[in-house]
Parts: sequence; structure tokens; C-alpha cells
Amino acid sequence: MTQFNIALSPLVPSLVLAFLALGAIIVIALSFWARRKGAWLRALGLGLILFSLADPSLVREDRDPLKDVVAVVLDRSASQSIGERTAQTDQAKEQIEKSLAALGNVETRVVEAGGGDADADGTRLFSALSSALADVPPERVGGAFIVTDGVVHDIPAHPDLLGFKAPVHALITGHEGERDRRIELVEAPRFGLVGKDQTITARILDSADRGEPVELVVRRDGAEISRQRVRTGATVRVNVRVEHGGPNVVELEVAALDDELTALNNKAVVLIEGVRDKLKVLLVSGEPHAGERTWRNLLKSDANVDLVHFTILRPPEKSGLDGTPISELSLIAFPTADLFGRKIREFDLIIFDRYSNQTVLPPVYFENIVRFVREGGALLIAAGPDYSGRDGLFFSPLGKIAPARPSGDVIEKAFRAQITTMGNRHPVTRGLPGADQTPPAWSEWFRQVDAEPLRGTPVMSGIDNKPLLLLSREEKGRVGLLLSDQIWLWARNYQNGGPHLELLRRLAHWLMKEPELEEEALRATARGREISIERQSLKDAIDPVTVTSPSGNSQIVTLKEADPGISRAQVRVTEPGLYRLTDGELTALVNVGAENPVEFREVVSTLDKLRPLVEATGGTVRRISAGSGDAISLPRFTSMRDSPLYGGSDYVAIRRTGASVVTGIGVAPLAIGFLGLLALLGSVLVGWLWESRRRGEA
Repeated sequence: MTQFNIALSPLVPSLVLAFLALGAIIVIALSFWARRKGAWLRALGLGLILFSLADPSLVREDRDPLKDVVAVVLDRSASQSIGERTAQTDQAKEQIEKSLAALGNVETRVVEAGGGDADADGTRLFSALSSALADVPPERVGGAFIVTDGVVHDIPAHPDLLGFKAPVHALITGHEGERDRRIELVEAPRFGLVGKDQTITARILDSADRGEPVELVVRRDGAEISRQRVRTGATVRVNVRVEHGGPNVVELEVAALDDELTALNNKAVVLIEGVRDKLKVLLVSGEPHAGERTWRNLLKSDANVDLVHFTILRPPEKSGLDGTPISELSLIAFPTADLFGRKIREFDLIIFDRYSNQTVLPPVYFENIVRFVREGGALLIAAGPDYSGRDGLFFSPLGKIAPARPSGDVIEKAFRAQITTMGNRHPVTRGLPGADQTPPAWSEWFRQVDAEPLRGTPVMSGIDNKPLLLLSREEKGRVGLLLSDQIWLWARNYQNGGPHLELLRRLAHWLMKEPELEEEALRATARGREISIERQSLKDAIDPVTVTSPSGNSQIVTLKEADPGISRAQVRVTEPGLYRLTDGELTALVNVGAENPVEFREVVSTLDKLRPLVEATGGTVRRISAGSGDAISLPRFTSMRDSPLYGGSDYVAIRRTGASVVTGIGVAPLAIGFLGLLALLGSVLVGWLWESRRRGEA
């Protein structure tokens, strides 16, 4: 393709040339006004002079046409996998590519968008369109075709924001008259205090908008907690008790309809992080000893612990030695009726530190403690020689839940605490600093109460492998028993001490049911589309884990031991939503992707969302389904020059840009050289002859 045009290269500045041209016009105008003969010759001469000064050239350009770039954006978001939409999209892609290729001189750029973790932010097709055309000059863009269900979440507010002036055509998948029911979360708490209720506000929406009553099922950690009848479109408030620290998985679900698009959005998931308020601990110290303040210092150092501490300096049976009344021995009266009666359930943990069965607490209060533990409370006995005697706590009603029976002996000789085989697997003692050496790099202790284990798990041993620290469960509660009062040697850094802070903190938190310290636990976390599974167990062998997807598909995963008591595995998944994991004994829930992804809030295909933008570009929006099933019907494809409308009822068009690239240039000067000289000489000669003739006639 060859094009010609005129190019000027003035020999004088453009402003000077303009003044000369203005002067020439004035002179010529006066000559014609005065009706001087030969005015036209002067006009010709001045014109040729100006022409020469402008130095025009004839430019020949050899051009090769460039292809018009047309983008085809395919919506591959999760909602496009519903029904026949995937098949419709694939068919549309194939037919569009063939139709554009048939137009000729078209570069088709196909981009797939909306898949993977992008679903958390919804369907973002125009971002993908901008990326696909980022290296294309706007004048080369011939148009764009978007194949989608119509629910797009990054639609530009104005066509100028597209970055090009060409038609955008929207081809909508799905079918007319689709129906879907979904749960919309209006307000959902992210955190909650353990033991307190949190309120979730939700709305059940139905695209048919019939106001029908539906049953809303509420589950917490997989267990159903309530059912209620609500009407579609109405707002409902659901109260949920935060049962434990860490994630509390709450599910709201309504039954699926026979004719609805998908049941995935019939469920909403809320993760409420359980946070404990002040952990309330009651510490009762009996006979004073060197390590009496170890527990107090530990608990007072934790800002999350509200400590109530009483010390029995002299028991009542010794009060008659000097005749001092008991009321005068107490700085603060020991409120036994409140602490061990009416208010005992306000505590999370009760600790007896070297306390013997004295008459300060009558048996009825010990019975209250037993009931408190069995109903979910925690008890720790830090024993000394007092535990081995007939007045020890084992021979009170607490013996019903004590993990070990004292033999009556107190062994006094140097020894180092050891982690037992089960202790290496237990989260309270696993991996304690210094435990990886033999013997452990801890200071010696010099006293241990000899006792026979009755229940629970010995996690630490002492002299002759006798149990030193035992942990047991009692119905809903927990009990710990430390059979030595020498841990204060670690706290005093005797012989470089030992991990007393870490051990005692873990012990207290296990007793108070900290989720991270459960000895039997199945945990799952999701990062992107990968689920990490962790099984904490004291067992030598664990069962495989069954992973069930939101759609009901299952796969079995075998875990491998990574550390003592810890087995792990990772599994790659494709579906977003709530996954259930179980080994037959324990169950865990994990949500992949956003808890309630934007992608599934609206799944009914629509023409309305894209229509304003598409029509503003001169494009069209239409459904491509040919009826039921996955068959599609596309309009005729054609091309047009600049036009306000690029489509009709039976056709769609792209814009022909006429873009080209220069491959060769030829320049022919018009006023310099022989032609210019000949023109000037000719005009001078003609003017001279004319003037000579006029003088001869005169």
C-alpha cells in the first residue's frame, strides 16, 4: 500500500514566511484593486517565491497494514462451572476464534480470567482485559468479546477507563429464568469471649423472591446446635455460644431446592476466634516452703490470669499452742464458703501447693471441688511430703480424681527429672529446652513423693523411673499431679536451673484446655488451595484422614510422623468452601478460600450488569444459549469502519482501525533544483517580456 502527501521544510522561520505571505497578499490585492495590468504576473512571481521559500516536497510512503487486535476474555471463575456454562464457554471460544480468523487481518488474543484464588475478590475480567492489551497501542484495538455469566465485579464506571475506543461485546452463558437461594451474612463477629454468646445476623435470599418459609440449620464445629424457621428476604439473628479458645467454626445452612443452580451458597461459614477473658485461678498454699512463691510469681507474670491466692501459715490444730484466737491469726478471713461453695464455678483452675487435709476445708468443700472438675474445671496438686501422709489430699474426697496413690514414702536423694516415652509425645512436655540431652541439661532435685499411678499419663519421671508428673482427664475436667516440691530449684537457677516457666505455663494452659496443647487433636489449615493436616496423638499409629470437599467428594490421606506425637500431610484441592476431615475419632473443619466468597454471592446469569458499559462502547450484550443444554448460537461476525454502533440483532462487528507500518519512504523536492529554478526564471522572463511590450506600445 502506497500513500502520497506533501511535506514543507521552510528555508526561513515560519513566522518570517507568514509575514512575507501577508505582504505578498497585500501587494497583489492593491494591484488588482488599482486594476494594474500584469497584476496576475506579479501574483504568480510572488507565489513562486513563497513556494520556493516553503520548500515543499512530495513524500511517498510504502506501508504494510497491521492486524487489528481483538481480545477474547473467557470467564473461568467458579460460578462458570455451574451447569453447562463451562461447555458453553468452550464452544464460544472455538467459534469466536474461527469467525475472527475468517475476517482476515485480525490478531486474536484469548485470555482466561477469574480462576484460582482470585475468586475471593469476585470475577475480575476487565483487569485481565487491560493486562492482555497492555502492550497494544489504543489505535490498534479493534474490539473485545467477553464470555461470562454476566456477574462481573470490576466493571469500569465509564468506557474511557477501558483505555481504548472500540466495541466491547458481552456474550452471556447460562439460561433465562435461572433460580438460586443463598445465605447473605449481614453482620458476623470475628472474635468472642469463651463462654459468651455472639450474634450473627444473616438474610436468606431467593432469586424467585417468593417469601417462602425455610429451615435454617446452625452448626458449631460440625455439631448441630439449633434449627429455626425463617422467611426468605427476612433478616434473622442467630446466637452462638463460643465454646473454646481458637477458631469456632459456625455454619448456617438452608436446604437446596430441586431446581436451583447450586447448593454451594446455601451455606455460610463464620470463623469466630475464641478469646479467653481473664483466666481466674485460685491458688491455695499450705505449709510454707522454699518454693512457695514459684507458682505465685508465674501466675502473676501472666497478664491474662486473675489470681486469688491464700496461704495457710498456721493450721487450726496448732492454734491452741499459744492461745491466740483464729480470728486474730488471719490478715484476711479465708472465705471458704464463697470460694469453694457459691463461687467455685467462677474459677478456671484450682491449685493446691503443699496443702494437706487440714480442718480449714471440711469434706463438703472437697466434694464441691470433685464436682467442679468433673463438670469441666481443672485441678493441680503440687505435692510435697504432706501428700504421702494420712492427712494428705489423696485421703480426702479428692482421692476420687487424684492420678496417683501415695505409698507413704518420701524419697530424698539427688535425681534429674526425665521426660517419659509418652511425655515425648505429649504437648506439655514435648520439646522442652534441654530435654534433647541425656541426661537432660537441668538441675537436680532432691525430693520425690513415691506414688502408684492410678489413671492418666505420666509425662515426667524421677527416681528409678517413678512417676513425677501425671496428667489425667476426669469426665469433662482435668487433673495434674506434680510429686515433688523442688521445681523452685529450677526457678532459682540452681546448677543452671531448668525450663520451669515453660513447663509450668504449658501445664496450666493444658489444664485450662488451651486448644494448642490438646494431646489428641486433628488440625487443618489452608493456604491458597493447599490444606495442611496435622494429627497430634499419644498413639504409636494413627489412622488415615478422610477429606471431604464441599460438593461431597472424598479422598483418603495418609499422614507421616514429623516429630514425636506429630504427624503431618498436605493435600491439594480445587474446590473453594468448607472441607471436613476425620480419622474416625476426631473431626476438623477448614475453609478453603474466602469464608463467603464474593464469587458465589450471586450466581444467576444476567445481562443487566454489563449492559450500560457495553452499549456505551457501541457493543452488544446477548445470551448465547440456544435453549436447553449446552448448545450455543452466536451471531454473524463482520467488520466496520468508525461507527456509533457495532452490532445488531443478528450480527456483531469489530472496528477496522486502518493501522499500518511504514516500510519505505521516497522524497521529491518541488521547489529546489532544476524545477524551482526553471519556474523562477520563467516567471522573470515572462514579466520582462510583458513590461517590454507595454513600453513599446507606449
